[in-house]
Amino acid sequence: MTKTIKELAEELKVSKQTIQYHYQRLPAKNRQKDDHGINVINAVAERLIKSKVTKPLLAKKQQIPSKEATNTNKDQHNLVVILTAELDDLKNQRDKQLASKDQQISNKDRQIDHLTKLIDQQQQLQLATVNENRELKEKVESLNKFIESSNSTQKRQAAKKDNSLSNDVNSSHIKDKNDKQDKGGVVDDDKQKRIHKSKTNNSWWHFW
Repeated sequence: MTKTIKELAEELKVSKQTIQYHYQRLPAKNRQKDDHGINVINAVAERLIKSKVTKPLLAKKQQIPSKEATNTNKDQHNLVVILTAELDDLKNQRDKQLASKDQQISNKDRQIDHLTKLIDQQQQLQLATVNENRELKEKVESLNKFIESSNSTQKRQAAKKDNSLSNDVNSSHIKDKNDKQDKGGVVDDDKQKRIHKSKTNNSWWHFW
């Protein structure tokens, strides 16, 4: 079914000049005339003209927002402001928490370094103690060997001294014994002499 330019203009609520403008720019095969030589618009031409006319209208409607759209935009703007403020607050809280965590981590790192140094010092002290104990043990063993050697030497010297004293005592005893024997011999000789003299005297008196 065909339409006139006036009918299509009234339907689309635009001027006849607008429809005439787009009609004149249609391909020749889409432009038709009726038996009276009046321009008519077939279905294909109508669809093409509508696509040309409705696009600017939609764009114009979008450029001129209604009061309701304006209120909606304000609400959306306020919502964006609120959400942005909340987001900034969350960011600040996050930054504070991160700063606190960083401080805690830094403190932990310092504590770990301190403990590590203490452990190193303790290990060095233990090592030094072990070395000192080993040196002290070696000194004690050396001293014990020296004492044992000294005791052994003293024992030998004492034994040698005892032997020497024993020899001296034996020699003295033998000497005393010899002296006694010598004195006994002298006494016996004197006694024998007295006995002999007495016998002689008795013999002399016997002759008288």
